[in-house]
Formats: sequence, C-alpha cells, structure tokens
Amino acid sequence: MATAVVAAAAPEEQPREPPGTGVTSAPAAGFPSPSQAPAGTSGSNPLSRKLRKVLETRLEADKEMLEALKALSVFFVENSLRTRRNLRGDIEHRSLAINEEFVCIFKQVKEELESINEDVQIMNNCCQEMTSHLKAAKEQTQDLIVKTTKLQAESQRLELKAQVAGAFIAEFQLSPEEMSVLRGARDGPITEGFFKVLGRVKQIHSDVKILLRTNQQRSGLEIMEQMALLQETSYEQLYRWAQGECRALTQESCDVSPVLAQAMEALQDRPVLYKYTLDEFGTARRSAVVRGFIDALTRGGPGGTPRPIEMHSHDPLRYVGDMLAWLHQATASEKEHLEAMLKFVTAEGVEETMQEVVGHITEGVCRPLKVRIEQVIVAEPGAVLLYKISNLLKFYHHTISNIVGNSAAMLLTTIEEMHLLSKKIFFNSLSLHASKLMDKIELPPADLGPSSALNQTLVLLREILASHNSCVVPVDTRQADFVQVLSCVLDPLLQTCTMSASNLGSADMATFMVNSLHMMKTTLALFEFTDKRLEMLQYQIEAHLDTLINEEAAFVLARTGLSYIYSIVQQHKPEQGPLANVPSMDSTSLKAAMVQFDRYLSAPDSLLMPQINFLLSASVKQQIIKQSTELVCRAYSEVYSAVMHPDNEYKDPETILQRSPHQVQALLS
Repeated sequence: MATAVVAAAAPEEQPREPPGTGVTSAPAAGFPSPSQAPAGTSGSNPLSRKLRKVLETRLEADKEMLEALKALSVFFVENSLRTRRNLRGDIEHRSLAINEEFVCIFKQVKEELESINEDVQIMNNCCQEMTSHLKAAKEQTQDLIVKTTKLQAESQRLELKAQVAGAFIAEFQLSPEEMSVLRGARDGPITEGFFKVLGRVKQIHSDVKILLRTNQQRSGLEIMEQMALLQETSYEQLYRWAQGECRALTQESCDVSPVLAQAMEALQDRPVLYKYTLDEFGTARRSAVVRGFIDALTRGGPGGTPRPIEMHSHDPLRYVGDMLAWLHQATASEKEHLEAMLKFVTAEGVEETMQEVVGHITEGVCRPLKVRIEQVIVAEPGAVLLYKISNLLKFYHHTISNIVGNSAAMLLTTIEEMHLLSKKIFFNSLSLHASKLMDKIELPPADLGPSSALNQTLVLLREILASHNSCVVPVDTRQADFVQVLSCVLDPLLQTCTMSASNLGSADMATFMVNSLHMMKTTLALFEFTDKRLEMLQYQIEAHLDTLINEEAAFVLARTGLSYIYSIVQQHKPEQGPLANVPSMDSTSLKAAMVQFDRYLSAPDSLLMPQINFLLSASVKQQIIKQSTELVCRAYSEVYSAVMHPDNEYKDPETILQRSPHQVQALLS
C-alpha cells in the first residue's frame, strides 16, 4: 500500500531547475497544457506523457488506487508544498515502521516455534524410548499374550456352552420349584399349580421329539423317558386325589370344585383313569340319589317340608306324580353336576358319556319306583285315573329323555314299562266295561232317549278325553291314543245301541238311534282328533233321519187321505184308461180328501208323529219337518198334475183341487 501511495503522490512533484540558469517557466504557478506545448514536442516530453496518463486514468475503476488514496488520507492531512515534497519519505518511513513491527512479531513467533520444536523433540525422544520399552516388553510377554488369547477364546466358548446348556435345561427340564410342586401333591391336596407343572411336563415330552431328529438322540430318549415317568406318576397322583374327591360327594346336594373339573380335563388324556374316575363319581352319586329318594318317600324335606310322598299314597295320581317329579328334578341336577365336572373336557363323546353316567346314577331308584307304581296300577283305581297315570308316565318319559337322552336306559325302561302296564290295564278296564254293556242290553226308555248305560259310558268317555286334552305328551302320541280310546268305547257302544233297538219299529228305532248318536256326537265335538268319528256318526244320523223323514211324510199323507190317491197316481198307466174311472178316484172322493188336506194346511204341526217330539235335538226335529213337508208337497204336485191332465177326464178339475202346488208349498213353508 505504501508503494501505491508513493506512486500516487509522484505526479505532484515538479522537476527542480538547474541552478544558475535563471530561466523561469512561462506560467509560474502551473504547467503548460498540452495544447500550449509545441506540436513537435508533445509526443517526446515525458512529463506530458505522464500527465496525460494521469489525466486519462479512471480512478473509479481502479480499486487498488482507491484503497491507496484512502490510506493516504489518514496521515496526509495538509496539502502543502512541503508535505508534498516529503510525502515519499513519510510513506517510506511509515512502511519501514510497519515492517519493523512485522519483524518484531515474527521474532516472537519464531521463538515460540523453537520452543514447541524443543518440546516435540523431547516428546519424540520419550516416544522412542517408550516404543523401545514396549518392543522389549512385547518380546518378553509374547508367550503370555498367546496363552491369554487362548484362555479368552476358551472362556467365550465355555460361556456359550453354558448359555446353551442353561437354555437346554430350561427348555427340557423342570425347575426345582416345579419338581417340589409335583412331589408335594403326594401328601397334600391338588392345586392349580399342579396342572401348570403337568402341562409343562406334557409340553417337554412333546418338544423333546425334536431332539430325536438331530444328533442328540440319546439325550432326547433320556428326557422323554424321564418326562414319561413324571407324567405317569402325576396322573396316578391326580387319579387318587380325584377318586377321593368323588367318594366324598355323597350328600344329596354336591358342589363340584373347579380343581376337580381341571383334574377331569387332565385325565382325559388317560382314558382308563378318566373312566374309573367317572365310575367312582357315578357310584357315589347313585347311593346319594337312592338315599335321597327313600328320604323323600318316608321322611320328607328338612323340617318336614315338603311332606313325605308316602303320605299321599291314598291319591294315586298325586302319589305317582310326586315320585316322578322328584326323579325328574334329581336327574336334571345330576346332569348339571356332571356338566360342571366335565366342562373343560374336549374329548369326543362327552355328551354320550354324561348320559351313561346319569343312567348309572338313576339306576338305583328304578326298583323302589317300579314297586310303588305297580302297586298303584294293580289296585285299579279306575279307568280315568289309570289313563291319567298313563299319560303322566308318558310325559315324564318324554321329559327325562330330553334331558339325558336315551342312554339312561334303566330309568326310561322302567317308566316305559309302567306306562305300558297302566295303559294295558286301562284298556282292559274299558274292554270290561264294554263287555258288561254287551252282556246286559237294556231296552230303550219310553221316551226313546239315551239309555242310562249310554249316559254313564259317555260320562266316562268325557272324563277320559278331558284328561287326554290336558296332558302334555307329544301330539302324535296323543292322537294315536285318542283313536284307540274311541275305538274301544264307541264301537261297543254303537253295537249295544243297535242291539237294544233291534226289536223296535222303524220310526222308534230311528228316533232312539238318532238320540243316541246325537249324544255321542255332542260329547265328541268338544275334543280334538275326533273329526273322523264325528263324520262317521253324522253319516249314521243322516241314514236314520231319512227313515224318520219318510215315516213322517207317510204319516201325513195317510192322515190326510192322500196316501191311497198318491199310490194310485204313481201306479196308473195311460193304457188303463182315464184316472177318473178308477174306483175311489172320482171327483167326490178327491174333494173329500182335499177337505182333510186343507185342515192339515191350516195346522201342519197337528200331524206330527209322536216320535218327532222325542227327539233331543231341535235342529234335527226341524230338519225332519222341513224335508217331510217337501215330500208331501212333491206328492201333492204329482196328484195335481194327474188331475189337471185332460186325459184323465176330470170335469172342472179347478173345483176339485183349488190350490196349486206353489200355494201349498207357500202355506207349508
């Protein structure tokens, strides 16, 4: 920068005049401009060239010059001739001072570097000494390092083996705590921890099969044998404990513990022990159920409530019903106990197993139940009671079979046998009643109504059917029983009524049969499953109604004198000549008959058969009157047509038969 300052200040200096010349420049205060200079010297004058160069210089484009001028302005504060002449010297002095300062500073740096160099040299010497010492120590401890390296590698290998062995033991062996749990089960009760350890043993026994596929077959076989032995020992302990628990369940109401349910879940892997445990449970519960049944029969409930069932033996239906209800409740309770004990068992056939065990439990009560029900049935309390007992047995057979299935063979077989026995004696009672009816046939009463035997039998049938409707056995079974009961009662009853009326006249017989059949139909109409029987009875009633209708029409025609005239008209043929020439068919005879017929038309109810008033059904009576009237009108119509026919040669037939058939029909309707 000092050099630049010097260069910038150089144009300010003016050349000194040689001493002694005495020549002064033309302008004393400045330089001539280039235009004032001679043209021949403008290119060779150095001052001009320098001046021109200075004037042509663009300071705004020369950054170094600007910086130099800025530095010059710091100490060049007075622009005078003296300061301009001394400017170069000042700049050089200033530059020299700066250089001296640099020299002083670099001297200090040099001294510091020399100090550092000495320290580095000392450190280098120390490192060399240490290196030489290390080399010597390495040479001396080479064998020790090799041995140490080998020992470290061996230590790592042994540590890895220890980890593998620990993992192997943890995977395929029981911990001391787990072993103590298994050993503690020999003398103490089974806890939930026992099942966790047993599950662990089973898992190890299953996982150890992996070792048999590797080179560790010997250890795998040893572990498998050890786990198998532990399993068998544990299952044996578990079975002994479960056996003792089941033997303790001899109270009427038992509480199956969750631990026993877990024990059954574990024992399902050993079918023999599982079955033996269930047999032990069944035996204990069987004795409890038998004892409870006998107590219910003879002692009743706690404190005498409910009362002993035997106290109701005078009421056969309640007696049998209470026994069956107690058995139904006991069977359902025993199944619930079994479900609680086997709720964790996942083996196939659990439901069948429960049914077999319940059948074994309830087998003990079959004998006392059968003896008591047989005593009730053989005593023959009556057909209605026998039928109710039969339906009650059928209902409980169906209900208990829904709870325990058909595997509780002994109990269901006993109930079915009692049902068949009661049903057999019931039908024997009905057959005996029917045979008594057939042996002693009563004559119809004077009013031709139902006989006392018929009324008694229908009362019996009504009670039987009413009890049948109130029972809760399945519909198909009820319908089959219904058909059999109706056949056993109605067929002999119809036969008895027919034999009783066999010696009566046609009208009396028809009236008696219509009344009897009407009573039967009225009785059956109140119950279901009687449609076919009602239809059959209706056909028989209609057959006897036809007889009564014909008899009533004949009775009216005979009383009005039209019977003979109607028969002549039906039998007359055209070749026999005119109808007026037939004896008793003249106009006088016809007019006399019409007088009686007019009396009938004025009071139709006056000409009813006595048997019509004996009919029990008003609708049947009206039906007979209506249809018999239609027959009378039809007969009058035929007579009217014959009289009005010209070939029969009646004179003034309108005076003989004054009413047309339509008028007669209108009067009678």
